[in-house]
Amino acid sequence: MVDPRVSAAYPAHWEADVVLRDGSTAHLRPITPADAQALQDMHKHQSEASVYLRYFTYKSQLTPKELDRFTNVDHTTRVSFIVLRGEKIIGIGGYDQLDDPTEAEVAFNVSDDFQGTGIASILIEHLAAAGRENGIERFTAEVLPENRKMLTVFAEAGYAVARHFEDGVVMLVFPIDPTDKSRSVMEAREHRAEAQSVAGLLAPAAVAVIGASRSWGSLGHDVLNRLIESGFQGAIYAVNEQAFEIGGLTSYGRLTEVPGPVDLAIICVPRDRVAQVVDDCAAHGVKGLLVMTAGYETGSGLQAQRELVTRARINGMRVIGPASLGLLNTSGSVKLNASVAQSLPEPGNIGFFSQSAAMGVLLHGVQMQRGLGLSSAISAGLRADVSGNDAMQYFEDDEATDVVAMHLESFGNPRKFSRIARRLSRTKPVIVAKSDVMGSRLPPGHSVRTSQAPSAALNAVLAQAGVIRVGSVEELMDVATVLSTSPVPAGPNVRVLSNSLTLAEVICDVAATRTLAASADPRELDFSAGQSRALPTLRQRIDTALADESIHSLIVALLPVPGIRDEAILKELQVFAGASKPVLIVISGRPDRTIQTGVHHRIPVFTSPAGAVRALDKAHGYRQWLNVDNDPLPQIKDIDVDGAEEYLRSLTRSIPGTSLRTLDYAQATGLLRFYGISVFESVIVPDADAAVRAANKLGWPVALKANDEYLRQRLDLGGVRLNITDESTLRANFEHMSQAMGQWGVADLEVQSMADAGQACVIRAVEDPLLGPVLSFGLAGDPVNLLDDWAHGVAPLSVQDLNALLHRPRSSARLFGYQGLPAVDLDRLKDLLNRVALLKDNHPEVAILKFSPVTVSADSLSVLAVEVQVGNPEQRTDSVRRALRS
Repeated sequence: MVDPRVSAAYPAHWEADVVLRDGSTAHLRPITPADAQALQDMHKHQSEASVYLRYFTYKSQLTPKELDRFTNVDHTTRVSFIVLRGEKIIGIGGYDQLDDPTEAEVAFNVSDDFQGTGIASILIEHLAAAGRENGIERFTAEVLPENRKMLTVFAEAGYAVARHFEDGVVMLVFPIDPTDKSRSVMEAREHRAEAQSVAGLLAPAAVAVIGASRSWGSLGHDVLNRLIESGFQGAIYAVNEQAFEIGGLTSYGRLTEVPGPVDLAIICVPRDRVAQVVDDCAAHGVKGLLVMTAGYETGSGLQAQRELVTRARINGMRVIGPASLGLLNTSGSVKLNASVAQSLPEPGNIGFFSQSAAMGVLLHGVQMQRGLGLSSAISAGLRADVSGNDAMQYFEDDEATDVVAMHLESFGNPRKFSRIARRLSRTKPVIVAKSDVMGSRLPPGHSVRTSQAPSAALNAVLAQAGVIRVGSVEELMDVATVLSTSPVPAGPNVRVLSNSLTLAEVICDVAATRTLAASADPRELDFSAGQSRALPTLRQRIDTALADESIHSLIVALLPVPGIRDEAILKELQVFAGASKPVLIVISGRPDRTIQTGVHHRIPVFTSPAGAVRALDKAHGYRQWLNVDNDPLPQIKDIDVDGAEEYLRSLTRSIPGTSLRTLDYAQATGLLRFYGISVFESVIVPDADAAVRAANKLGWPVALKANDEYLRQRLDLGGVRLNITDESTLRANFEHMSQAMGQWGVADLEVQSMADAGQACVIRAVEDPLLGPVLSFGLAGDPVNLLDDWAHGVAPLSVQDLNALLHRPRSSARLFGYQGLPAVDLDRLKDLLNRVALLKDNHPEVAILKFSPVTVSADSLSVLAVEVQVGNPEQRTDSVRRALRS
């Protein structure tokens, strides 16, 4: 990392760790004069062809004048980024502003050893982001026709590139504002790179255990032994400076002494030795680190985490941990048990991800108890680097994974989580266990921000993304049991077969509290004839239910039957494994717990009727999400994003630190005008004469309100008088209200033109430190103030998200026609919500945006008051440039 004190103008927020196409990492940052020698070294190692293609001539070295020009930039009219691997520059790209201040010429140079790893594409993304920040709108480039690699980079960048041939050079011009296509291209590249980086960790060709030990019970001893006993198909190296042989393997004093390449280094040494070990790994060319060492949770632990990750990433390595439980991969070609788990689980189709080691142990224990098969498992520990987002990128591509199960204690980049999860959920169910206070509390050792939004907002993030949210590890396993063994139910109808109609009715009652429609087969199963007759009858009844097209799922609920063993029943029913509809078995009333919840003979078995219904209900909820299209909202043509950005820049330039500035009426309406949002004008008045003058200016009739955020909406407290039509009435009302509001400490009143009568609503948008642009909607007054009846969404919204936002509040029935009143103009309300969501998503400088009230009737919509607070936000980590979470 460069000390920002090198230059007062050094833009430290442009620094980023990036993942290359091969899954390795590098560090990108603005260039400084101190990089001159490293740039010269890179140039000297380039081939003649590469030098010619970059400079249109060959030069063996750069002149002092050239070095000075390339490394001394102002970060405004001239910007240059370098990509580092260790101390070496492996790529450089920059732009120079042209005579037209909105246009800049861009050029790149990538080390021969790293060409084809996506460095040029990454540089374009970061230069475009910097250019937009500096008011650049277009990039130009001159490329020799034979430089096919660079022409391909520009062609595949996703921008609308115009080209023409001039004086033997291909001239390229393209706007750098992000488009749907460019965003899609960047997200696809990000996906491939991050998936590849995790794949390399889970399927290494060679593993070294650093801190391997002969001492039974030590971490290094257990990890090495379990790696060997799992039948790992690659090479295993033991590293211990005090032993010559461990576990039947030759022991090496340091990793640098290992004779062959190492893909994954498992670090089991004390924390004070980790830094040296990471340096050894970098020197040996290790691709990834699994840090099982603990001690990073408190005190100086967070700083030590950051130093560990920085040291690893700049040397090309991803990090799992620290305090990780380990990695599992059950593939027959890998057989990796790089963990503290006593044995490798059975191969299966569930991909697991957990954070803290404690939760990883609990997950593994419950998973083994229930017989769930895994494809792979990742314990991220304190999640200093590899996160749930990285895991989802990998699971999406992994053919062995059909179901993704995650236990999350914190989010690093929730916007990115939502984007990836929404895409992944379309092809594979994603089950997430989280606590109700996740986001509001910081887990020990987790370096993330906390949320200021209500917990319902976080649930909205998950719901929008199609994530199946559960509240416990047990429920996580219940849902995974169903979805890993059964298809997603096509609908809500459930048929219950049982040898106890009472039990069947209980299940139907539980289902009625969910989204399921359960019906009990009125013919009670009769097992009195003995096992040989009862079991074929049971099979026949199940076949009949499955053949009924109106039935979407089946629950077979059984009480103990003398003379018929549970195992015999399950073995008989294994023919329904892989049936076209979910078939769940509930075996209740076994005090000895010989049958436990889990997978038996490849069918899901439950001991709790409520647990079975709950799991099936979650699966059906996922089907409901799949059945709803995810249509983008129509583009709004009369908004000016660039104009709003420039206006906000002028408003926020002088705001110190993390302070917020509340905009006055003129400033707020000036901002909203860029998004086509108008606000009814109002005038704050100190006396009756001023009130009359304001009414004459605004036009009669008028409303008189208390100049207070809450009282101005309270008719019951005398905080608002409506439909005042003349001067005498206004003066009388002013005198009465002034006296009434004085007891509340309100000195001034407000005059505003009357809007059409309608339903009063509240729209609120905030830049949450954890969740990003949170949009909230509710009906004004008691619904939101007393009952907390809000609906929440996170931008960007789809058509379906917007509809859900309007329908989700319990009081929203008033919008659609209520007690003889007509429905409000929903199109106008949706249009306003869409504009607010776009404004909030495009401009993180807007910290708080509140419209209260918005009055909407059958044929009109009026924004009566707005509050806007702006600030200098932290740079967003999900902007249109690829960067690992810092």
